Amino acid sequence: MAENKTRPTASSVDDYLAAKGSPQQVADCRALMQLFEKVSGQPPVMWGVGIVGHGAYRYTYESGRTGEAPLLGFALRSKEIVAYLMLDGAVQDALLARLGKHKVGKSCLYFKQLADLDPAALELLALASVSEIRRRYG
Repeated sequence: MAENKTRPTASSVDDYLAAKGSPQQVADCRALMQLFEKVSGQPPVMWGVGIVGHGAYRYTYESGRTGEAPLLGFALRSKEIVAYLMLDGAVQDALLARLGKHKVGKSCLYFKQLADLDPAALELLALASVSEIRRRYG
């Protein structure tokens, strides 16, 4: 079975942000790190070469494949920030409806700047995500 390449590293979060982000993105990422640290209780750590993660959990798929992922995380992707959250469920749908200007993928929340988002809704989404991950994976 293939091993996950995305795992915690000793790389510098500050170096990653400085290399990838505009001044506005770096400021937004720092605010997001504060929020994610508050919600997870864990400091930011680089996962692989391009994800800033807070905390960790172990998962097992029905296929038997296991791995580890950040409890909360984000990445800088060209002109957007991608937050990695569990976004499925009625509570999350209601929060996404009031969040502001964003797009979503399966477990990805895409936005250009934090100023476009309702900070209370974002915090509740992060809390709901952590709660759901802990419910599913312990």
